[in-house]
Amino acid sequence: MQIKKMCQPEAAEIANRWKYDGEYAFYDMTADPEDYAEIVTAEKRGDRYFSVFSGDGLMGFFCVEQAGADIEIGLGLRPDLTGLGNGGAFLAEILRFVRENYAFEKIRMDVASFNQRAIKVYERAGFVKTGTAQVSTNGGTYDFTRMELNR
Repeated sequence: MQIKKMCQPEAAEIANRWKYDGEYAFYDMTADPEDYAEIVTAEKRGDRYFSVFSGDGLMGFFCVEQAGADIEIGLGLRPDLTGLGNGGAFLAEILRFVRENYAFEKIRMDVASFNQRAIKVYERAGFVKTGTAQVSTNGGTYDFTRMELNR
């Protein structure tokens, strides 16, 4: 896998063409105007968004937000690669990149609570559940599981 700062073509592909099935359609960028605007606008994306490439092209993306001694990450795997056992290696590459490029004490993330598939991947990587939160997104309020990983 190779990680690069996200460029406009990748942002447009993710925002406009990545469509998830069933309840996972929650992750479609077009489902949330704020998320959509952030990823497709270079100024809003800033230096926080990265593209992950594999042999078959764009595999996924992630964003990194430094908050004091902590890092918050968000990530997405290309829809046709989900549910096939790709999540562990994808997450491991992201964590490697973050550890090599950022100073931090903890990595935090919020995961939609219905997404037990992702939560299991994160737990296998060492993340622990630290609580829950109600998050307003995608035109509603949803339950999220808060997770963190010590350096």
